[in-house]
Amino acid sequence: MKTILVNPLDETPRAAGRPAPRLDSLAGKTIGLLDISKWGGGFFLDHLEKAFKDRYGVEQIVRVMKPTFTKPAPDAALDQLVKAECAAVIEALAD
Repeated sequence: MKTILVNPLDETPRAAGRPAPRLDSLAGKTIGLLDISKWGGGFFLDHLEKAFKDRYGVEQIVRVMKPTFTKPAPDAALDQLVKAECAAVIEALAD
């Protein structure tokens, strides 16, 4: 039987873009935390949320969870982050 190897990398050509500008400070900002629903992500985000509030003066944390880590975040989840006017969003990857 013939063995076929498949490259798991997404090598789709994309136009080069510029990264978002760095925030001058986190104080008083709204930060989004996107939990991809892998085990340990919620635990990590709990600690991250506390650190952001205690150390950096973040005003509000908006937490959103994907229904499954195997697919992109649904539009409804992303809309929550957009409507909250998050200054930044962090996606939790954990195992």
